[in-house]
Amino acid sequence: MTAVLEAIDLVKYFPARTGLFAPQGGVVKAVDGVSFSVGAGETSAIVGESGCGKSTVARLVLRLIEPTSGAVRLEGLDVLSAAPAELRALRRRMQIVFQDPFGSLNPRMTVRAMLTEPLQLHGVVPPARHDERVAELLSLVGLHAESAQRYPHEFSGGQRQRLAIARALAAEPRLVVCDEPVSALDVSIQAQILNLLAGLQQRFGLAYVFISHDLAVVRQIATAVGVMYLGRFVESGPTEALFLRPRHPYTQALLAAVPVPEPGGRARRIVLAGDVPSPLAPPPGCHFHTRCPHAVARCSIEVPAPERTPDGGTVACHRWREIDAAATGAAHRAPENPVLARLQAAFTRVNDGARDARL
Repeated sequence: MTAVLEAIDLVKYFPARTGLFAPQGGVVKAVDGVSFSVGAGETSAIVGESGCGKSTVARLVLRLIEPTSGAVRLEGLDVLSAAPAELRALRRRMQIVFQDPFGSLNPRMTVRAMLTEPLQLHGVVPPARHDERVAELLSLVGLHAESAQRYPHEFSGGQRQRLAIARALAAEPRLVVCDEPVSALDVSIQAQILNLLAGLQQRFGLAYVFISHDLAVVRQIATAVGVMYLGRFVESGPTEALFLRPRHPYTQALLAAVPVPEPGGRARRIVLAGDVPSPLAPPPGCHFHTRCPHAVARCSIEVPAPERTPDGGTVACHRWREIDAAATGAAHRAPENPVLARLQAAFTRVNDGARDARL
């Protein structure tokens, strides 16, 4: 089966300046050789710390910015070499949902106007069917048809993100890039939006590229995960395999920082030394070696090549075979706390009594 999206060795360097009127001073290596693919009905997530290059990758695959080198294919078609007319046709098949729903919607346009715009631009349906199609799109994302006459400021944050999703669906795309689509929302609303995205994917066979720093969200929605550090993938693979047995020290540290949703449970804490290096002057060899507790001399000299792991993933680490990852990130129950146990028992009794009184 042909992948909906293939990104091959993507590189993006931005020119850097030392001051407002100063000459160019080197380059910022925002993305430095990233490859991944995603098929119909699949979600490929990209995770990592702020500034690692996740959002830059999202814009590169949509050709919102031009890469320094590399290739992007949408259902086998070369996106980067497409002429303007071809690119316009391709844009119908790839859309994006931004992080800030209010900032991504035009405050001067009604919902009807913003949903009709892609219908007109790409000729999705005849003009006589525009109102009908707008009502269909609003229904798909859980909004009433009457919402078409309102403006973005008249909606809540979750409703605005539903509008952004409806606008992305208007052109009937095959690929949707979700750039942290729930990070600005309350937790309860996040769950609603994630369920909406999952339902739409199942219904239309959409391929998602999901950018996030929230590993709990990623585990819920993604089929595959790429862990990014300073412009490179350090580890990638099937979601459950990567979460259950992380191989790279950076992935282990990220997962160890995720809170354990269990009273008395905690994960083994991994504290990374130092700060993230500047992409203007990344360390030689493995970019992570300046913070890695397992680094040796080889790590500061030689760039680790991605290697296949037994669970179908890849990891870029010279010492991954020597690192015991079996128990990393697993929750360990703390010794029984008698005070906490009494509080939990009392809370249970109160809840049981209240339920019996209602019955």
